[in-house]
Amino acid sequence: MSARPWDDIVPAAERRLYAASGLGQRSGLGRRPALLVVDVTYEFTGDRPEPAIESIKRFPLSCGEAAWVALPRIRALLDRARELGVPVFYTRQAPRDTRVAAGLWAAKNARIFEATSGGDTAIDVHDIPTIIAPLPGERVIDKDKPSAFFGTPLISYLVALGVDSLIIAGTSTSGCVRATVVDAFSLNYPTVVAEDGSFDRISASHKVNLFDMDSKYADVLPVADILGLLDGLSEAAAAPLRAAVGG
Repeated sequence: MSARPWDDIVPAAERRLYAASGLGQRSGLGRRPALLVVDVTYEFTGDRPEPAIESIKRFPLSCGEAAWVALPRIRALLDRARELGVPVFYTRQAPRDTRVAAGLWAAKNARIFEATSGGDTAIDVHDIPTIIAPLPGERVIDKDKPSAFFGTPLISYLVALGVDSLIIAGTSTSGCVRATVVDAFSLNYPTVVAEDGSFDRISASHKVNLFDMDSKYADVLPVADILGLLDGLSEAAAAPLRAAVGG
């Protein structure tokens, strides 16, 4: 792989330093992966493709146009995972309707209680955009904190399905995606992150966090390469997953 998303923000000398330290090796994808789509709701996408500075007028946590670039790529992952019977999970932010529910978000973001309103639109900000909407039987997990693992039953579902690795897409790259990836690493799940199926409000945060995750915690790959990995799953490996999820 030649050019990477972070090449224009992480100096070549520093990339060489990481490589010389032995970082950035490939951990690969197992034979029984699951696809996890993190927090891709209207709260973070807004209701249309537009610059983030405009979208946050109605959706304070929106990542703006970056979300709408990533959505078709996430859909491509979903389509292939469903064809193979690879389990699909989604997370979304649970409502922050009190200061207790909001926790430290209330301290760090002055507009946190606005974020759940959608402004003057009729959209429920907790809904997942139609283009990537869950199918019947696909689990949507509500969470309070950045990691998809913290205080949720996700790990129990992965164990029940015999999942041995994860593919992660979603938002924000520097926040909930990264927190989930670090927890997956801590739980010894080899993880692949969709570099163009993840998004953030600020390109610098997106790029440097992709670099850091790729160096230490996961394999960061374009969706096209991940589709190739999925195509390499044998029917023998995919069939038990398909049976487990009722496909």
